[in-house]
Amino acid sequence: MSAMPDVESVREVLRQVIDPEVGVNIVDLGLVYGIDIAPGQISIRLTMTSPACPMGDMIMSDIDAALDAALPPEIGVVVNLVWDPPWSPEMMNKDARSHFGW
Repeated sequence: MSAMPDVESVREVLRQVIDPEVGVNIVDLGLVYGIDIAPGQISIRLTMTSPACPMGDMIMSDIDAALDAALPPEIGVVVNLVWDPPWSPEMMNKDARSHFGW
């Protein structure tokens, strides 16, 4: 990506980030609540499957690494970890639900 990305291209980058506990990407799991694009900055709102998620730090590091590799350095990224609304399995897309046999 050389220009300012759109929401869908950021979402595609985030699909590279896998929750190592379950082997599904964070977008399909429904962990990404929102992506806002403003001039020179991308803001992402996301959650974890639980506040006690043992892989939270690793997932956040993987998000930073994926975005750093895909975005020009002049674009700032803010990742906000939120707990409201709480994540639930209903937030997964159909591909993720079928991964679990649901």
